[in-house]
Amino acid sequence: MIIMGGTKKKSISQAEKAQATVAKKQEKESKALQKVKRDIAVPKMDEKQAIKVFGPLKAITVYNTAKTLNIRASTASALLKSLEAKGILKKFGGYSGHYVYALVSAG
Repeated sequence: MIIMGGTKKKSISQAEKAQATVAKKQEKESKALQKVKRDIAVPKMDEKQAIKVFGPLKAITVYNTAKTLNIRASTASALLKSLEAKGILKKFGGYSGHYVYALVSAG
């Protein structure tokens, strides 16, 4: 015995509701993709700016830098690593990934 059938034809209002929910889902997905694709924008900083920002700080850490510059900790970490690569900062203490940095030159 074979039963022929399928889905019933939806009424106009039901079809409009279904189309609206599909559009909302696509909009949410596109917003989520935009958030994921966002790159870390590391602030550009030269030696003079680094001395101005980090000079008054007792200890230069990731979280201290993030608070001072009003940026996220991940961005601050990337900034400190780039300044270390340039030779402006150097690691002089810390443990288990929580490093303390020092300015190489004071002027």
